[in-house]
Amino acid sequence: MDKLLQWKNSPNRKPLILNGARQVGKTFALKEFGKLHYENFVYFDTETNLRLREYFETDFTPARIIEYLESVAQQKIVPDATLIIFDEIQSSERILRSLKTFCEETPEYHIATAGSLLGVAVNRSNYSFPVGKVDEMDLFPMDFEEYLWALNKDFLQKEITQHFADGSKMPNALHEECLELFRKYLLIGGMPEAVQTYINTGSLIDVQSVQSKIVNEYIADMSKYATPQTSIKIRACYNSIPIQLAKENRKFQYKIVQKGGSTTLFGESIEWLNFAGIVLKCQKIDNGNLPLAVQVDLSDFKLYMGDVGILAMKSSIPPQLLLQLGEDNTYLGYVVENYVAQCFKANKHNLFYWKNDNSGELDFVLQIGTDVIPVEVKKGLNTKSRSLTMFQKQYNCPYSIRLSQKNFGFANGIKSVPLYAAHCIDLLSNN
Repeated sequence: MDKLLQWKNSPNRKPLILNGARQVGKTFALKEFGKLHYENFVYFDTETNLRLREYFETDFTPARIIEYLESVAQQKIVPDATLIIFDEIQSSERILRSLKTFCEETPEYHIATAGSLLGVAVNRSNYSFPVGKVDEMDLFPMDFEEYLWALNKDFLQKEITQHFADGSKMPNALHEECLELFRKYLLIGGMPEAVQTYINTGSLIDVQSVQSKIVNEYIADMSKYATPQTSIKIRACYNSIPIQLAKENRKFQYKIVQKGGSTTLFGESIEWLNFAGIVLKCQKIDNGNLPLAVQVDLSDFKLYMGDVGILAMKSSIPPQLLLQLGEDNTYLGYVVENYVAQCFKANKHNLFYWKNDNSGELDFVLQIGTDVIPVEVKKGLNTKSRSLTMFQKQYNCPYSIRLSQKNFGFANGIKSVPLYAAHCIDLLSNN
């Protein structure tokens, strides 16, 4: 809401596109924003409103479009006072292109759009993107911080933020409470409907039903926004992710999707999933020199799911097993790693992991300003890591980060961060 308000008050405001996977809360956020910060708002679902799409095919004049929208909504649209919301904008190329016209000819109108599969749509034929004529924001599933807000546990979140900032240990009772809540969060995940369902019912079975419904919507989109042959490959790649991550070597391997699989066969499908926001792609780098983006090995990557709760559901992990944070819990490692990837991506960090020829490997490497920060994710209390120390010395990193079940602390150049505080990484970015 704060970012949306900044957009509203910006003197250089352009039509807004709110990107994100299905069911992360884009429509709700825009409607709520319209209620709170405008005299009124008008809402149009471009996916279901065929007549609206047809009108944009015949007329591109902003004044006539506004007149038509007023007649459909039965509301007056007033510049600076009315928020115009177009939902599922990927359904109409003409409405997407009209944003350029509104930006250039009638910037006084406040237009916000939501797109679940815009990345997929603009990569199809006949679609053009209004480059430079729109503002963009990304919405992700709720992280653990937002989950605590939903549970009315704001106090705990403030404690986590404070101890992350000053590096002091959390009182043991609060630390254990946060770990217990975090275990439950790994099962529920951050899709708003799943969180709300758990708050309403307290049932993990009901949560899994919501998650299954969301996955079914993803699968329907694969059929709708891809050719039949490609959609089969997309589903095969998506369904293989839990198996890929459960391996000791989490590198994505095409042969697991299908015997004889290759980049040629499945590369397009993986990019579809990535553009749709359903998965997160983490690229391998073989050195820690700046900028990290040019050190990427394009042939080597890991794929994480966009929501950790959906990963747990798709993995068919019995809830009682994931609720145990023991060293021998074979499920926990890749699940917490997936969550950390989510946090980093939501904080606008490109996802990289490091591996060299001498069996050294790190889960993540961040570029924060001009600093390279190695990150290791540990599922339990055993935090020994030769690779972390090796990388830090070799590339003269100012410090490194280790995420685990251990309390906050700092020693030997390593910042110890509990798993439940991974979302606090944005505090480092703001320093």
